[in-house]
Amino acid sequence: MKPIISMNNPFIQMKQISFIFLLLVFGCQSRQGSQDESHSETTPKESNEMVTIVTEVMDFAGPDSIPSGWTTFQFINNSEDTHFMVLEKLPEGKTLEDSKNEIVPLFTEAMDLINAGNAEEGFKVFEKLPEWFFEVVFSGGPGLIAPFSVSETTLFMEPGYYVMECYLKMPQGQFHSAMGMIDSIVVTDSPNENEKPEATHSITLSSEKGIVREDSLTAGKHTIAVYFEDQIGHENFVGHDLHLVKIEDNADIAVLEKWMDWTDPDAFKSPIPEGFRFMGGTQEMPANQTAYFNVTLIPGTYAFIAEVPRASEKNMLSVFTIE
Repeated sequence: MKPIISMNNPFIQMKQISFIFLLLVFGCQSRQGSQDESHSETTPKESNEMVTIVTEVMDFAGPDSIPSGWTTFQFINNSEDTHFMVLEKLPEGKTLEDSKNEIVPLFTEAMDLINAGNAEEGFKVFEKLPEWFFEVVFSGGPGLIAPFSVSETTLFMEPGYYVMECYLKMPQGQFHSAMGMIDSIVVTDSPNENEKPEATHSITLSSEKGIVREDSLTAGKHTIAVYFEDQIGHENFVGHDLHLVKIEDNADIAVLEKWMDWTDPDAFKSPIPEGFRFMGGTQEMPANQTAYFNVTLIPGTYAFIAEVPRASEKNMLSVFTIE
């Protein structure tokens, strides 16, 4: 559940939605096993181009500020749960405290109603969101990543004040940023000297064509470029993003597809369905922007999937095999 965005926001065009749903509050939990060899090591890397963010339980530990420009976020998940980190650029003058004071209580109230089976009344709560909420820009970030694993996602960071959060749900349906998995980071006017990554594989993501892969993946290390051709609000009020998942033991991909829709009270919560292990990706971004993420692939079955309802119908679920 990310935001429902206003029609004036260039990030998501919501012509058929009467209110705006924006998520700055929630947390993330999904119990899974230990890391397998299809993902990178969990120790931090020494690099001037790397910004390291660590989660131990329901937290983000990292720098308070970073320079602007191409930035690789190394997200180290040292917890027993699956997490992600979405970056949300706030309008000028707004801070994390504004989010906690003006937004968190509304989302808590709304989700309590939705989880109790009163979704209509729950969604009405979002009509009370403050106007500044509609100006938030979702700016990418590390995708879903399994416990005791590391992801690396590279973004071009514009100067500004950002909230970072994870909003998967606990088994009882509560979002985790209300429990501490929400923080802030400032991107300064001072630019870094980092260069754009060189991709080994390219994906275009759009509402019309879904996931379009321009070449085949092979075993080994890859830097995958994800270009957002457009961005819209889907039926669950979120924009499209891209996550990579490894499929084990002939797990039913239809189970994962259903789980990716937060509007289902039983979905987007821990435990992660058995047989799936998330390996990173990118959160949603505005149109005409590109994110990059690093991954090491071993033989097996994988899928790219977006956090949208009925992903397969929108060509936003792509299963592939590495020999």
